[in-house]
Amino acid sequence: MDTATPAVTVALHDGASVIASSGQVDARRHGELLLPAVDRVLAEAGVKLEAVTGVVVGVGPGPYTGLRVGLVTAATFGSALAVPVHGICTLDGLAYAAGQEGGLEGPFAVATDARRKEVYWARYEDARTRTGDPAVDRPADIAEALAGLPVVGQGAVLYPEAFPDARGPEHVAAGALAALAAERLAAGQELLEPQPLYLRRPDAQVPKNYKVVTPK
Repeated sequence: MDTATPAVTVALHDGASVIASSGQVDARRHGELLLPAVDRVLAEAGVKLEAVTGVVVGVGPGPYTGLRVGLVTAATFGSALAVPVHGICTLDGLAYAAGQEGGLEGPFAVATDARRKEVYWARYEDARTRTGDPAVDRPADIAEALAGLPVVGQGAVLYPEAFPDARGPEHVAAGALAALAAERLAAGQELLEPQPLYLRRPDAQVPKNYKVVTPK
């Protein structure tokens, strides 16, 4: 599952392929949409929750509010089912999908909407190989560094003046995260801890100089 972007996406993977998936784009309803999506995917596959042997969750980067919905839900499932919970960088999932579905070989970059007129981004040598840590920047500040590269994701679509060669997919899909995780686990690679990759302070903060009201 992943809620690091406006897409609320869930998939069920059997270790070899995706057997059911769901994706809805709504930046304000992650908490409302995620659990029904899980139920829908399990029902479509004819699988009960108790049969799940592991959980993969996108760790971002992403905005605080949406990202924590997926991470808390994944942690809850992991605890309730006594199964491992693995983290995957959301940008890695987009890069993998661009290679598998779009035939993009590389090098290229991935950029998602970070709000505040910024993007979360990373460079890739190919669909499986990130060449540095994810970062958050204004599009104009990285346009020269990424000049001539295809850029995958909603960030490229939102800022075409900085990223003229926009490529799909625009949003991450849980099926790509699951397939990438299965591939890495089969190769004996360690996955990330399911901890949020925020890259900056939350949008929601306690206002300064607020008035404290105490009962009489």
